[in-house]
This record gives sequence, C-alpha cells and structure tokens, in this order.
Amino acid sequence: MSSLPAIFQWPFGSKFPSQSEQSPQKSPDTEETPVSSLLQHYDVTSVLPPSSRVNPSLKQQQRQPLGLLDVWRYGLFVACKATEVASEVVSHHIWGPRRKSWGIEMTMITSFMRNAGQHSHLIDMATLRKLISLAGFVPLPSDALVTPVTFRVRRRKLRGLLSKLDAVESGTRELSGEWVVGKRIWKALQREWKTSQRNKGQPAEKSTRNRLKEHVILYLHGGAYYLFSAATHRLITIQLSKHVGARVFAVDYRLAPETRFPGQLQDSVYAYLRLVEDLHIPPENIILAGDSAGGGLTLGLLMYLRDNEYPLPSGVILLSPWVDLTMSCDSWDSNAQYDIVPLPAPGDHLNPVACYLGEEGLEKYLTHPYASPLFGDFKGLPPMLIQSGDSEVLRDEITLLAHKATMAGVDVHHELYEDAVHVFQTFPFLDASRKAFLACRDFVKNVLPRRPPQVLDMNAQQVLKQEIVNDKATIVRGDGSEMRPDPDTSYDLDTSSDTTDEGSRERSDDEPSWRHSFAPRDAVDDSGVPTTDSDPAERPIIRRLRSTFSLFSLQPEVDETPSTPTTPVTPSTAMHKAQPAGQPRHHSRRPSGNVRLSALSIISSTANLPTPTIRSRNRTISHPDISSLCDQWAIMGPANQTTMYAPNTPVSPTQPR
Repeated sequence: MSSLPAIFQWPFGSKFPSQSEQSPQKSPDTEETPVSSLLQHYDVTSVLPPSSRVNPSLKQQQRQPLGLLDVWRYGLFVACKATEVASEVVSHHIWGPRRKSWGIEMTMITSFMRNAGQHSHLIDMATLRKLISLAGFVPLPSDALVTPVTFRVRRRKLRGLLSKLDAVESGTRELSGEWVVGKRIWKALQREWKTSQRNKGQPAEKSTRNRLKEHVILYLHGGAYYLFSAATHRLITIQLSKHVGARVFAVDYRLAPETRFPGQLQDSVYAYLRLVEDLHIPPENIILAGDSAGGGLTLGLLMYLRDNEYPLPSGVILLSPWVDLTMSCDSWDSNAQYDIVPLPAPGDHLNPVACYLGEEGLEKYLTHPYASPLFGDFKGLPPMLIQSGDSEVLRDEITLLAHKATMAGVDVHHELYEDAVHVFQTFPFLDASRKAFLACRDFVKNVLPRRPPQVLDMNAQQVLKQEIVNDKATIVRGDGSEMRPDPDTSYDLDTSSDTTDEGSRERSDDEPSWRHSFAPRDAVDDSGVPTTDSDPAERPIIRRLRSTFSLFSLQPEVDETPSTPTTPVTPSTAMHKAQPAGQPRHHSRRPSGNVRLSALSIISSTANLPTPTIRSRNRTISHPDISSLCDQWAIMGPANQTTMYAPNTPVSPTQPR
C-alpha cells in the first residue's frame, strides 16, 4: 500500500498538514478554559446568523400556473438538461470527472440535478409528489419482508413544545409507516417463534434463556420535509435491516407545507412512544436513524425526549443530516457544483425552509434547536454515527455538528466520504455506499453494546409478529419473486443452500440471492417429521423482472485466503481509501474476520481536519455559536476524530507497498 504524499488535498480546500505543520498537542488543562467559555453561546438561539441564506421576513410566493402557451418552457428545460448531461459526459471522457473518483453514473446524475432548483416554476408540489410516487413501481431490493402499518394517534399528554398540539388530538387521526425485515433477522425471528412454540408451559427461566435480543430501528426519511415517504427509502431501510440485523419501522410523518413545524416532530414522538409504550419495546433496544431532513428531525426528536425526561434510545445513525435551516455554512457555495441537492430561490414556492416553517415559523423557529439542531445543546444524548460526503452542500454544518456534540460529551463517530454527494447511501453502485452500511453494522455491534438490548417479552413478540406477518405483508425474494407469507410456515428469504457451490464456506448474509431458486422450506410437524407439499399450485408463481438495484446489492467480497495477524486499526483514527476501477488491489492490512472490503483498504492518520467555514463574506459577523466553533477548531483542532474515506491514487512501482 502506498504511503501518503507529502501534500494531500483535503476536502475543505486546505492542504493536508505535514508533521511539522500540525498543531502541537494541548494538555487537558489548556483546553478546559476555552472549551468551557464556548458553552455560554450554546443557548443563543434568538440571534439570526448574518450569513444566513434565509430571511425570516421573506414572503413565500405562490406558483403561477402555466398555460398552453407556456408549453415551450418544458421543451426548453428538456433541451437544456439534455445538453448539460451530454456535455458533462463528453467532458468526463476527455478531461475527466468533476470529482476524481466519479464514474459515469455520478457524472450523469449530478449534471441532471445541478441547478434544477432554478426550474421549480415548471412544476407544482402535487405533480412533483406524483412523479416521485412512481418509485413505488420499481421492484424492491432483494431479500426482505415489507409490511405496511397504519395506527391511530391517541393523546399521550405530551409535555413542553408539543403539549398544545397533543391536547387537540381526538384519537381519529392516523399515521402510517412500514416494517422492514431483512434476511438475517427474518431467519432469527423464525427460530425465535419456533422456540417459543416448543417452550410453551416451560418455566420462565428456561423459556427466556436463549431468547433473541434484537434492536429495532425507528427511521425518519428525508426529502426537505415535503417529499418522499417510507416506501421511497427502502434502498436504505432494507440495507440497514440486513446489515444491522434489526427490524426497521419507517414512519410517514406529515409533510409540509400542509403541516408546519412542529407537526413533523409531533408525529415522530408519537411513533417513538408507540414503540415504547404500545409495543413494549425497551428503549435500550431502539435505534433512531434518519437521512437529510429526517436526520435533523431525528436530532430534534432526541432533544425533545431528553428535555422532557422521556427514556432515550440506545443510539443514533445520521446520514447527511440537515441541522442548520439558516444554511449559513460555506459548503452551500463551494459544493454547489458537485452536489445533487437543488436549491430553489428564497421566495420560491418550493423553498424547503419556508414550506417547513411557514411565515410565522420563520420568525419564531428558524434557530430553534428542535428545527435547527446545530444551535441546540447535545448534553446527555446517546452515541451517534454521523456519515456525510465531502462533496455535499451540508458538509460543513455536519462537521460542526460532530464537533459540537463531542464537546458536549457525546460519543460521536463521524465519517466523511470524499467525493460523495448528499445521502450517497441511496446509490448502491458506489463503494462508499457499501462501506457506509458496513460501518453502520460495526457501530451497532461494537459501540452500542455498552447499553445492551433487552429480551422482548412474549407480549411484545406476539404484537410485533402480528404486525409484521399478516395479509398485508410482502416477501420480496432475491430472484425477483413475491409472495404473501404464512405466519405458521417457515419461509426462508434465501432458499439456496447455506454454502456455496464448492461447499467450502458459508455464504455472506449480504450476498444477493436473486440468482438462486425459490421454494418454501418443508413444513415440520410437532414430531419433527418434515411434511413436503407436492402440489405445484401451492408454490408461488409470481415472477417479475430482476431489480436493477438487486444487481448492485451490497455484497462484501469474501476473502478465501487465510488472513495474517495484523495490527488493529482504531476506527476513529483510520483513513480509508477507495481503489479506483481498473487498478490492482494491494492489501497490507485487513480488518478482522474473513470479509474483505471489496474496494477499500485501510491506512492510519493522526492529522487534524482543516477548519470548516461559514460563508466567506460574513465570517466576522456570523452567529456567535458557529463562529466560536470555527475559531475553536482553528486553534485546537476538532473535538472529535473524523474517519476519512478518500479515493486512492494509482500506486507506482517505486512506491512502497
């Protein structure tokens, strides 16, 4: 493996510091006073950053409908975008991509989304949502069970900010969502149900001895608070369930502008309390997760639960969270040419902040911690895994979030993926996406056991079983077949043998099984004798085209050669480098176990990250909280240690390996 070059380009626009340029290490005594002095700014939420891109007095304009004479505008948009995409493709092949590790897919996607916000006058909210709903016709990722759920919202005597909204609930309103169960947890649940059936009437200590201790993920989807749903985010929720080994409950909270803040927060609180109070899931078993706007909503939910003394979950997974509605950081400018996030004009009818907060909310809630968590207090929150791309417009505010949460004593694991865009986990063809889900597994397996999950009682297991396995559920097989599950039949989401054709090793739980045949396992009667169903009409015959996404399923490459003992690499101080396509792989060190990250190898680094910045022209007059964080970062470096994932450079024959 090659060593780091003397000058390394870091994503924040500054050079990788050499050993002599690195800041000297400060003792805890010298750090204590300046860090403590910053705490006085943490509650300053009534001060609007002068560098804010959001003017609270701005009036949101209504969209003017287009007439028949304006049809030419759509043709012009299509022609312009086709020209932009074509020119980017040509530039990609001649001069290379805008970001060094991008393939042709990312070049085309980013070129289509670039400046899309400038054309928002061509579409209204309803039409945009209908177009996005077409994603529901795309075949699901493979090997999962998905069950839609609808539940009534009841009054729960909420405290604090949500007390008035809760008081008007009549018990007639409904919320919806869906349970997602991946292959691994599905197998474990079937074993659990069989064991529970056999142990009926046995002593309690025997019936609970080998019971499953599982996590449940409450997922809040992104979409600028006015788009998308639980169904559109199955590329994330299914992979989270498969990798983490947890059931995922993705909730459809009410969207803006029909519902303003804090209505979305209220729905997320109801969803969380439903898991804890109605389904009897211990808080230690629950993990909160969210992406983009859902990530900001997740942090708002956490702060609300803490402030009002509700039990907190065991951990949090944040994927490119949007935590600063003022959008005052510099990466909104510096990464605009790379990211896929469209930014409508300030007064546009699709401006997400105006839609979310409304005209009154812009004055009242713009820097409220539940809406813009970057301005909040993070004391007492559970461990966090924060993932972001360095080419996204939210990069700087996410980095400041990790820094600030660490200063408040939170166990933060911050991962920055170079050349990655906003919520890159939704692009299965990216190596960064594969590594991100493996990092989620590592976080749950190695960090959250500090607060281990509890065994679910029989009542909770029965309720969850009825919710997940019913006539509304759909099993999506790896070969593209779909079927309705029978609660009393043991179906395996992967019916191939547990070994490969050679029979030499177990097949990975993440390996896609769409290549293999499908048949339900033979049922077993009470005596243990298998009963084979010979009627072919009983076998599922529903077939469909193989999903494009299944072809790119997250599949770690299994190393068949014995691994040699190596020095362990601490995740918080590791830099991971992605091997470019077409280059030979060189592995001088490997992670523990027999799974080799297919295009990622590991080297260590102790250098501090460069300082993120707010908008350049307003640095001296920015919000005191953000400016103090930036100054503190510049003087003493980040409070947290960031794991950096960067594209590798070709290894020359003269470089050490």
